[in-house]
Amino acid sequence: EVWEHTSPSNMRDQWGMWYDWAIRSRLEPMKAAARMVKNHLGGIIHAATERITNASAEGLNSVIQKLKYVARGFRNRDRFRAAIYFHLGGLDLYPAGITR
Repeated sequence: EVWEHTSPSNMRDQWGMWYDWAIRSRLEPMKAAARMVKNHLGGIIHAATERITNASAEGLNSVIQKLKYVARGFRNRDRFRAAIYFHLGGLDLYPAGITR
């Protein structure tokens, strides 16, 4: 039920009820999870209601890490930066007059 709400206040109430239940549990791992959720509840609710992720940033980072691995080292930072711009810059490198 905690994920079914679109209103942040309703979601906060549901998570609060879950927290109360979990903290009364005799299971220490459940209590630890409840405390962690309580500490991050604002971010959890924001992510669930706004549906915003950092997936695009993670994708760019993945490509940059792959460039680092494939190159196994550039001569200097400027060349590494140029490689990042070349691969991620969205340049249109097709010659004029040629269609894709």
